[in-house]
Amino acid sequence: MALGLDDTTLTEQGLAPTATGRILLIACGALAHEILALKRTNGWDHLDLQCLPANLHLWPDRIPPAVESAVAQHRAAYDDIFVVYADCGTGGQLQATCARLGVAMVEGPHCYSFFEGNAAFAATAETEFTAFYLTDFLVRQFDAFVWRPMGLDRHPELRDMYFGNYTKLVYQAQTDDPALDAKARECADRLGLAYERRFTGYGDLAPALAAVAQRGA
Repeated sequence: MALGLDDTTLTEQGLAPTATGRILLIACGALAHEILALKRTNGWDHLDLQCLPANLHLWPDRIPPAVESAVAQHRAAYDDIFVVYADCGTGGQLQATCARLGVAMVEGPHCYSFFEGNAAFAATAETEFTAFYLTDFLVRQFDAFVWRPMGLDRHPELRDMYFGNYTKLVYQAQTDDPALDAKARECADRLGLAYERRFTGYGDLAPALAAVAQRGA
């Protein structure tokens, strides 16, 4: 199920968001918590949020048409639209769709990259190709987005086939939360991987949204 507009939007209040300067963020549902936190912290009340289902990542080919549909649905009500997805396994198709629609999107191959910082992630890509990454969202939703989709709940013997070439689990922490840290460590144990916690905060997401917010200020 798609996440709806957040609790600060005009749509939630039964009003059409047609005021000058309003910007719509069309985002992956896995980023909702982080985007709302940045909105609150920075007072970006002119940014509204529409999230698409986070589980679209299980079928990356569905992301570009879902984004296109959302842009078509909301374009008339907003001065600007920004897509809060990286490429996310679409093989450049999301970028091509956004270019055709005339909307901008977050830079980077995936959220692990922009949370780390695209430049920093690229610099370590050749030495960390045996790392399996989790974000705050994926730690919270590990069973729903990793364990069960891979069939490990039914066939735990598949773990070594899936993860035999990985050496460590890297938890890219957006927040300092001991409970999430403990859960991430448990995820590493379940996968038979060494554990590393790496505090990234919001990485490149924060400046990207700040630049978008300035356009409507």
